[in-house]
Amino acid sequence: MDFHEFARAKTLSLRRTAYLLCGDWHLAEDLVQTALMKLYRAWSRVADSPAVDNYARQVLLRCWLDEQRKPWRRRENRDGVVPDRSQVDAPAGISETLLKALLSLAPKQRAVVVLRYCMDLSIAEVATVLKCSEGTVKSQASRGLEALRELVGQLERSL
Repeated sequence: MDFHEFARAKTLSLRRTAYLLCGDWHLAEDLVQTALMKLYRAWSRVADSPAVDNYARQVLLRCWLDEQRKPWRRRENRDGVVPDRSQVDAPAGISETLLKALLSLAPKQRAVVVLRYCMDLSIAEVATVLKCSEGTVKSQASRGLEALRELVGQLERSL
């Protein structure tokens, strides 16, 4: 498979993953574009690897973490609705409440929960993508799910 075929086949999946990580469709598109550019540069080394999908997810995750570190991307805490932000539907199968709760998780917990439960990767695959141990994936998943339950409960009570 050449890079163009790979990019066509995986762009929507990567975009959905990026959206679940960042909560903004426009930023998700930027993240996927950046990840695909980085993947293109390394394509000759990874094209024949059976783990090219995991490598693409890893590159996307690293792009998102890099964006989180940029000072101009830090979000302000606002009490009201920002009028210039467009309302975009959550991906299929993800409720608005769950998406809000998911975006409230710490970055590593969010990454583990998205990769493990939204992308349906095994513990070993998530550990490979995040470059951590399987025990770390299990503990982050457990803590993330517990936090999600609590946040969803709080959000549902406030409605």
